Amino acid sequence: MKKSALGTGIALALMTGTPSHAADTDALLKRLEELEKRMEQAERRASQAENKAQKAEQRAQRAEEQAKKAESRTLTGRTKTKQAEIQAQQADIQAKQAEIQAKQAEIQAQEVAAREAATKSKDTGGPEFSFHGYARAGFLTDDSGHNVKEVGPYMTPAGDIGGPIGRLGVEPDKYVEAVFDSKITHESGAYSKYRLMIADGVRTNNDWTSDESGVNVRQLFAELGNLQSFSNSNVFKDAVLWAGKRFDRNNFDIHFYDSDIIFLAGTGAGIYDVKPTEDWSTNLTLYARNFGTIDPTNEEVQSYIASSNNYLGPWQFMLSGLWAASNDERVSIPETKAAESGGHILVGHSRPDFYGYSQGQGFSKTGIIYGYGLGAEPKAIGSRGDLTKNAQSVRFYTFGVTPINDHWRIAPALMAQYSKDLFYKGDKYSWASLNLRLEQPITKNFMMAYEASYQYQDLDTGSRSGSNGKTKASGSFYKFTLAPTFNLDTDAGFFQRPALRGFISYLTWDDNLNGFNYGDSIDSDQFSLTTWDGTDHWLFGVQMETWF
Repeated sequence: MKKSALGTGIALALMTGTPSHAADTDALLKRLEELEKRMEQAERRASQAENKAQKAEQRAQRAEEQAKKAESRTLTGRTKTKQAEIQAQQADIQAKQAEIQAKQAEIQAQEVAAREAATKSKDTGGPEFSFHGYARAGFLTDDSGHNVKEVGPYMTPAGDIGGPIGRLGVEPDKYVEAVFDSKITHESGAYSKYRLMIADGVRTNNDWTSDESGVNVRQLFAELGNLQSFSNSNVFKDAVLWAGKRFDRNNFDIHFYDSDIIFLAGTGAGIYDVKPTEDWSTNLTLYARNFGTIDPTNEEVQSYIASSNNYLGPWQFMLSGLWAASNDERVSIPETKAAESGGHILVGHSRPDFYGYSQGQGFSKTGIIYGYGLGAEPKAIGSRGDLTKNAQSVRFYTFGVTPINDHWRIAPALMAQYSKDLFYKGDKYSWASLNLRLEQPITKNFMMAYEASYQYQDLDTGSRSGSNGKTKASGSFYKFTLAPTFNLDTDAGFFQRPALRGFISYLTWDDNLNGFNYGDSIDSDQFSLTTWDGTDHWLFGVQMETWF
C-alpha cells in the first residue's frame, strides 16, 4: 500500500523547521511509519473483513436462496400435505358415507327380509302343518272261533239309548280319524287355522274294504284368533272366531266307555273364549243339522242348536236351545207329536285331583244333564229328530283317574240316565253303568290291564202300537276283561299310546234281557242285536289303539 498524501505533507513541513526540532522530527517520522503500517494493516484487515463480508453476504444470499427454495419446497409440501389432508378428509367422509349407505342398505335388506319372512312364513307362504288323530284296529272271536256281530261298548239293550259298558275287550272294529291342521301366524300375533278331518270305520278284517268303507269328511272349518281388532278389549282380546263344519272344541268324554259326555257337532259358526269377567269365560255357538225329509213334499227338515257354554273356575254351565221347524210333520208318532224345539242344560264340576285326594295327581269330573224335547238326547245334542215334544231325560256322570301307588292305578266311572216319553208316550228307560279300569305296570314296556263293568237297565217302550217282540225288560249285565299290554312307557299313565294288547273277556247277563227290542225287530230270544242266546259268552282278541 502507498504512503498517503497526508503523511508526505506532514514530513515536508517538519523538514523545513529548525535544527532543534530534528530529533523530534525523526521520532515523528518513525511514528508515522508505524502509523502507516498500522493503517495498512487496518486496511488489509478491512479488506479482508470486506472480503469476508462479501463472502458472508454471498453465503447469506445463497442461504437466503436456499431458504427461499426450502420455503418454496415447504410451501409446496405444506400445500401437498394440506391437499393430502383434504383428500384424506374427503376419503374419510366418503368412507363414512359409504359405511352409512352400507348400514342403511343392510337395515333395508333386513327389513325387506323380515317382511318377506313374515309374509312367507307367517302370512301367506309358510303355514305350519300338523297331522294327528286317533285309530284302533283289532279282531274278536268267541270260544268256538266264530266271528262275532254287533259287539261293542253299546251292545246291551240300553246301548240304543246311550247306555255304554266298558270298552276294553269288546271292540272288533277298525276306526280311524285323521286330522290335518294348517296354521298361519301373522306378524301381529293374529293367526288363522284350517282343519280337515277324515274318518272311516269298518268291521271286516280284510285289507280291501271298499264294499264296507264309509270314508267321511267329519270336520271342515277355519278359525281366527289373537285378532288386533280385539286387542284393546278385556272381554274379547282372547276370543277365537270360527265357522264351518266341526266337532265343538269343548266336547269331552269318558274314554273308558268310548262315550262322550257332550258331543256337539254340525255346521255353523261361533266365538270361543269371551271373558265378561276375569273368572268367567263363555263360548257362544250356533250349529245346524239335518233330520231328513217330509213326505211327500221331500222338504228337508233342518235343526238349529244355539249354545252358551260357560266356565267359572272349576264349574261349567252349558245352556242350549234347539229348534226344527216342521219336524212334527216329518215324523208321525201315535198319541203325541215329534218335538220341534227343546232345551239342554249341563252343570259340571272338574277337579285337578282325584275327588280331593292324591293332590297334584290324576283328575276327576262330575256333572248332571237335563234335556227336554229335542234336547232329551243328553249326549249328542240335537242329533235325534225322533223324540217327542214331551220327551225328558236326566243323566248323571262322574269319573276320575289316579295312581294308587307305584304299581297300580285306577280309573272308576259311573253314568246313569232316566228318560220318559222319549220315543212314544208312556215309555220309560232307566240304566246305570259302573266301570272300573285297573292297570298294573310290570316292566317299563309291559303291563296288565283289568276292567270290570256292571250295567243295570229297566226298559219299557210304553204304548208303541204294533210293536214286535219283547218291549219291556229289566236286568243286569257284567263284563270282566284281562288285557296284557305293551307300550313305550308303562309309567306314563292311563293315556299312554300306542297300546298293543291282547285280551280275554267274559260276559254274562240276566236271561230276562234276552229278546228285548224297541219294537223294530221280529220276536227273538237273542241278546240285543247279537246272535247269542243263553246268558254268557267268552271273547278273545287283539287290538292296536293309538292317538297322535
